Amino acid sequence: MVITLTMLLMGILLGFIGAGGSGFIIAILTVIYGVPIHTALGTSLAAMVFTTLSGTYSHFRQGNIDVRTGLTVGCFGAITSYLGSKIAGIIPVDSLHWLTAGMLFLSAVMLVIRLFIVNRLSNATKEEPKSPAILLFRAAFVGVVTGFLSGTFGIGSAPFIQLGLIVVLGLSVQKSVGTTMLVILPIALAGGTGYYFEGYFNLLLLVQVLTGTMIGSYIGAKFTNNVPLPILKSAMVLTPLMAGAILLIR
Repeated sequence: MVITLTMLLMGILLGFIGAGGSGFIIAILTVIYGVPIHTALGTSLAAMVFTTLSGTYSHFRQGNIDVRTGLTVGCFGAITSYLGSKIAGIIPVDSLHWLTAGMLFLSAVMLVIRLFIVNRLSNATKEEPKSPAILLFRAAFVGVVTGFLSGTFGIGSAPFIQLGLIVVLGLSVQKSVGTTMLVILPIALAGGTGYYFEGYFNLLLLVQVLTGTMIGSYIGAKFTNNVPLPILKSAMVLTPLMAGAILLIR
């Protein structure tokens, strides 16, 4: 019950910022509840399939999703996410713990950089219409990179996906939030499947995580369009920072 209530609060935050929350779930499960990190990686990715399904539906109702872009990026990301889950299985526990924390901090740094350059890059994108072939190549690039990061380190890569959607593909901040949820769905499904076949999966833990995060994610998504943009941006940066900090205090 304690895990479920914790995940409910997390789900509200993650639905609000458009993150699948795998990194935060891993941090909570390993540090607070003592779950082995490989099991936490597999369980959290599997949980994201259902969490993002709920959040994606809510964001779709709010008009925050570019469906075509999201599906294209997500399909390419699913391939490398599955491959990444196989690589994670051979990484030692201690190394994987620090690498995951490092990736969370890096994602926060990338978001901070993006906040200073997004307007200039977005304007440049609008001034230069891209051909379908170029857009497909860019979507594939974003999907391949973010999918590999998700599968290998067990994180949802939401900050990386949002950065790619905004800077590389030219979506608005609000659109990137909702579309990120759609992108994470196939990536989490493929990565979770890979961890399942590696034996890193806990059904009971998955049910506990899902019960809280699915409800919370649906609620949180409703607040994305109702808060000032600076608050949304700040929440996007602080979330991976907090998750990385929790992992480091282990």
